[in-house]
Amino acid sequence: MKPFQLGSLGVQHVLAMYAGAIIVPLIVGGALQLTSTQLTYLVAIDLFTCGVATLLQVWKNKFFGIGLPVMLGCTFTAVGPMIAIGKQYGLPAVYGAIIAAGLFVVIIAKYFSKLRVLFPPIVTGSVVTIIGLTLIPAAMNNMAGGQGAEDFGDIHNIALSFGVLLFIVVLYRFFTGFIRSIAILLGMVAGTIAAAFMGKVDVSAVTEASWVHVPHIFYFGVPTFNGTAILTMVLVAIVSLVESTGVYFALGDICDRNLSEKDLANGYRAEGVAMIIGGLFNAFPYTTYSQNVGLVQLSGVKTRRVIYAAGIMLIMLGLVPKIAAIATIIPAPVLGGAMLAMFGMVIAYGIKMLSQVEFASQENLFIIACSVGMGLGVTAVPDLFAELPASIRILTDSGIVAGSVTAIVLNILFHVIPNKKRIKPASSAYQQQVS
Repeated sequence: MKPFQLGSLGVQHVLAMYAGAIIVPLIVGGALQLTSTQLTYLVAIDLFTCGVATLLQVWKNKFFGIGLPVMLGCTFTAVGPMIAIGKQYGLPAVYGAIIAAGLFVVIIAKYFSKLRVLFPPIVTGSVVTIIGLTLIPAAMNNMAGGQGAEDFGDIHNIALSFGVLLFIVVLYRFFTGFIRSIAILLGMVAGTIAAAFMGKVDVSAVTEASWVHVPHIFYFGVPTFNGTAILTMVLVAIVSLVESTGVYFALGDICDRNLSEKDLANGYRAEGVAMIIGGLFNAFPYTTYSQNVGLVQLSGVKTRRVIYAAGIMLIMLGLVPKIAAIATIIPAPVLGGAMLAMFGMVIAYGIKMLSQVEFASQENLFIIACSVGMGLGVTAVPDLFAELPASIRILTDSGIVAGSVTAIVLNILFHVIPNKKRIKPASSAYQQQVS
């Protein structure tokens, strides 16, 4: 693969996860009332550690790294807990909890990987489908101009977003090879150019950003270790591992690779190390980004070299904020049009994984119905569990988490725990064959 092709594909992956990567520090920093200087650091160090975490995961070795074309970014599951811990105990307690949770993941990785029996196609397919479904509202909000925007739903935003989507469809229909593989990137570039003529591109973020940024260990102070904060972040880490398991199996299926317990353990361990690094540099806990799974499937490019390139780009963006700011000028409707195609592909791949399931089984249909229904329901009505204690809401506030837990629990109930009604006929049939 030529350097230009490699770079273009890497940029496409960076742009696919960029909005999610920077929105988390913006939300957390704003809620904790950080200064503009502190917020700039938080965004830059997040991009830097996203790159480091991605390289750790894609670099398969004896101790860590699953070796799949997977991108890592800060987990949305941690947003609420980080804000709550920061307000009650201070930022040092947030990062102490992240470091402790990272160590916990590294320690349990080997044992958590043995639970793969809990993740057959009925579970992983449901989880991947739920991931795609719960991401669609974010795409639709962006297509309308971004949630809370003054011009939300404006006809110009709708026309721009659907224009980007149509452009991607045309590229995918009439081109093959490299052009098709970077259709998302070309769609965003074309959409941004069109938006500039419409007066929807603001370059002030680029002009105001600094040229060089140097990461600091313990930027917000020496971490403190609070028991409640650590327990909360450990729960966040476990939830992230469940989400990542679905992504691992989806990518393994795309890349025609059967994942072993060792592969899963290495993947979990890499996430634990990434969390520790995030805590040391005062960034975030990290997990796999499912939007990039859709991009791998859509582009058809499965080589890890592209992800290596994307990881290095993220590190460079973290060191040079002015370059990083270029990606922030992409208008929300442009991102929305591209996101709809990517997130829709995640749903399609989840359905493909479910095609391996025996649909004649009413139990399987019930598992899919309840898990997908729960995941989509919590996404549509996020205040459903608002009155529950904060420690429990870690498992209920996210549609992905709620749906995933539902799929795992129901699979255990119907397929893991022995069922006498299923065992007896088999025994009778065996006795008849013997006689």
